[in-house]
Amino acid sequence: MNTKKALLSTLLTAGVLASGASQAAGWCESGKPVKFAGLNWESAMLLTDVLQVVLNKGNGCETDSLPGNSITMENALSTNDIQVFAEEWVGRSEVWNKAEAAGKVVGVGAPVKGAVEGWYVPRYVIEGDAKRKLEAKAPDLKSIADLGKYSALFKDAEEPEKGRFYNCPAGWTCELENSEMLKSYGLESKYTNFRPGTGPALDAAILSSYKRGEPILAYYWSPTPLMGQVDMVRLEEKDGVNKTIEIKVGLSKAFHEQAPELVAVMEKVNIPIDLLNQNLARMTKERIESPKLAKIFLKEHPEVWHQWVSEDAAKKVDASL
Repeated sequence: MNTKKALLSTLLTAGVLASGASQAAGWCESGKPVKFAGLNWESAMLLTDVLQVVLNKGNGCETDSLPGNSITMENALSTNDIQVFAEEWVGRSEVWNKAEAAGKVVGVGAPVKGAVEGWYVPRYVIEGDAKRKLEAKAPDLKSIADLGKYSALFKDAEEPEKGRFYNCPAGWTCELENSEMLKSYGLESKYTNFRPGTGPALDAAILSSYKRGEPILAYYWSPTPLMGQVDMVRLEEKDGVNKTIEIKVGLSKAFHEQAPELVAVMEKVNIPIDLLNQNLARMTKERIESPKLAKIFLKEHPEVWHQWVSEDAAKKVDASL
């Protein structure tokens, strides 16, 4: 009887140890790839590519990215079809909010601090520009609430009886939010809700108007390369306080629970916003593709990302560059 008990105890212990060893093997060791949201704005692209290199070379993980707009990718994160959303602007997306409340996604770390978003006009619209011989056309324009009387200034070429507001591309979370803001400020009847087809199309519209010294009203955000090229003023919102955004790395709940060694990396990820803006400007100016710039960044700024990873992982990434 004692022998049988001893044997049973040994088998149970072996089973527990085997189970523990299996769990300890980790996400990547078990052969599962880490799938990233293939986001289509510059800062998110760079963050995604940097993290893929770090996990692939430093932790031996297979990585992949699936392209799609932010709403589609947030839905995919909630179902664990992807595991990492590198630049989640927390709290602004209903898809994210519902998934977080349901315990399907988790936000960790602070990859970018000091990010902002809002509705912008060129500074010369408000203050003029003596060097460019541009007169101030809206000297008392301070807030979004003031825009009702300036629709003619931002005239839409296709609907000249209205002004034009340049929204985000359709499918971006900010597009829905901005559309609601047009309604809440009573501007729907005075402005067309123009949605450029892509992020670069929005950039092109702003740059084109800016170079010609023409008025333009557009949603925009930072960190971005564009904000280093133009001098824009962010209009105040109803409460007189402009928004500062909290950005986290979005993770699927399953990944958060099953890959603690990788979550520990995500929790530490941060690129100082000035350094990030510099690299984004370089991306545009030198026409460097994001995957290539990610490797350049890792090679040139070990003082930043070495803080995210173990000494062993850092050595492996360094050796790969």
